[in-house]
This record gives sequence, structure tokens and C-alpha cells, in this order.
Amino acid sequence: MAADPAACLACAMDTSTYVYTSYIRTTPGELWKALTEPELTRRYWGVAFETEWTPGSPMVWEEGGRRTADPGQVVVEAVPGRCLAYTWHTFTPAWARAVRLDEEVYARLSREPRSTVAFEVEPSGDTVRLTVRHGGLVPDGLLRGLVGEGWPAIVSSLKSLLETGEELPEPPR
Repeated sequence: MAADPAACLACAMDTSTYVYTSYIRTTPGELWKALTEPELTRRYWGVAFETEWTPGSPMVWEEGGRRTADPGQVVVEAVPGRCLAYTWHTFTPAWARAVRLDEEVYARLSREPRSTVAFEVEPSGDTVRLTVRHGGLVPDGLLRGLVGEGWPAIVSSLKSLLETGEELPEPPR
């Protein structure tokens, strides 16, 4: 059955959502653990989350010894082995310094609205299809460009960890 060309065009034109898909030789349960368990997220991403993983639960991001807590950081959806979605972290001056953003770039980024990331997990033969949808982005915004670089690196390291037991080395900054 042929795809609806209008639907494909609409998806291609939606620049407020960044989409990245990867196939990982693992199970939905193991991928869920890798998305939610701090000892695993810290390995491939450098971030650990403190949360109950239930819709509406607050999320604290822990990265490099910095904790970022904000009432707007919450779990949106959590269906183990199927779907996980949460609002993106709050941009703070401490975070900006840690990732070496200059003041002008940080100011631009902090003016953008909060976005949401969703991880869709689907069995696909001997693999699992992981689709990351990072939505609510300003189409020509700074965050849109950053997630376009960040998600492929994070998902590649996640894939490596699940398939080989070793995450990818962090690229130099």
C-alpha cells in the first residue's frame, strides 16, 4: 500500500519536531531499563533522572554533579516497554557554564519555550525500533539545531551499550 504523499509532505514540513529512528538489537524491556535506570542513562548520556516514572511526576536531572529541578520538568507519559515522554529540562546558568555556552547563546536558548521528548519503543523482528520525537521546538530555534546534533549521538551510544555492553566514548567538546 502506497503512503499518502500529503501526509509525508506534512511530516517533512513540521520543523517544530525533530524525529530520529534507530533499530537496536535488544528487547523492549531492556530498552525501557536503559531509558529509565540512572546507572544506565548515566553511562551512555551522562545524565541520571530522579522520578517515579508516572505521568505528572516531577523529574530532577542530575548531570555532572549539577541537579536541575523545576516544576515544569515532568513525566508526560510512561508505558513500560512502549512509550516514555517528558518535558525537557530547564536551562540554568550553571548548566550553560558546564556545557560551555556563552552568555548570548544561553540567553537565546532560555527564551525558547519548553519542549517535550517522546521515546516510542516497538518490537521489530529480532530488534526494537526506537523513535525519538522531540517536539514543541521553535522551527528555526537554537534548541532545534542542538537536538539535531545531540539525539543521534545519544541514541548511538545507547545502541552501542545495549548491543555490546560498552557505550561510545564522549566526543571532545
